[in-house]
Amino acid sequence: LWDLSWQKLPWLAEDSPLARNFVTSDYLEATKGEDVRAVYMEVDVTANQKRAEAEHVVNLSRDKQKPTVAAVVGGDPGLEGFADYVKFLSTFPEVKGVRQVLHGTHPQGKCLQPAFVKSIQLLGQHGLSFDLCMRSTDIGDGVKLAKQSPDTRFVLDHCGNMDPKAFLVDNDENQKSIAQWKRDVAALANLPNTICKISGVIASVPGMATAEVLAPVVNHCLDSFGPERVVFGGDWPVCLNGAPLATWLSVLREIISNRPEKEQRCLWSENAIRFYGLKDVL
Repeated sequence: LWDLSWQKLPWLAEDSPLARNFVTSDYLEATKGEDVRAVYMEVDVTANQKRAEAEHVVNLSRDKQKPTVAAVVGGDPGLEGFADYVKFLSTFPEVKGVRQVLHGTHPQGKCLQPAFVKSIQLLGQHGLSFDLCMRSTDIGDGVKLAKQSPDTRFVLDHCGNMDPKAFLVDNDENQKSIAQWKRDVAALANLPNTICKISGVIASVPGMATAEVLAPVVNHCLDSFGPERVVFGGDWPVCLNGAPLATWLSVLREIISNRPEKEQRCLWSENAIRFYGLKDVL
């Protein structure tokens, strides 16, 4: 959800199909026929708007007429003032965690800088999680960060941002990138303070959003993290770069159709309810 009348999204190109407002009524239309409750995910606004975004989504989460029940908000770990920002966030039970998108202009290794690590450890002290939204080649840095911050819980976003198209063309470059991604995802999954969000993959395959294309990425994450440490993510409206949310739901249902019903419930809702502590607000 974003409102471009006041939110500034530096990553969003002016000519993008997504360069318009996406509000709750749009989300309700996109999820029509589904029993949905949502955890708001920050949308990477400019640094000076992160506090305002947090206050906005707290109010959104308190509105019982809206499907949003909690939020993961934006933040800038490692910067001066982050400790005060975390104290501010910790006054709102609706805020469950923090994310900073670590791909784009951020260099590899940023999350291992001492000040950054200290900030992530501080999140754990306040009961807040941190989302690892990073390049697939940087997941190894996420492993190191999670090891240095054992009391902080981590969510690997978007299946580690592996491009499903790499599995479609058999060449040395793709084989190497797939092998590295598989190793790093498995290494992260070996740490007890991590989970994986099954999301994002459909945005990178416009016109190719099928179970056959997406299954290799999804299944490796499901098998690595296990049935109790994976959560579903709609990634709406960014998913529209690849296909409508309804298509993502349909494709994922097909991918997991041979898994036990209990495991499917864990993925769709039960794990998120437990991880984010949502039992009392649903």
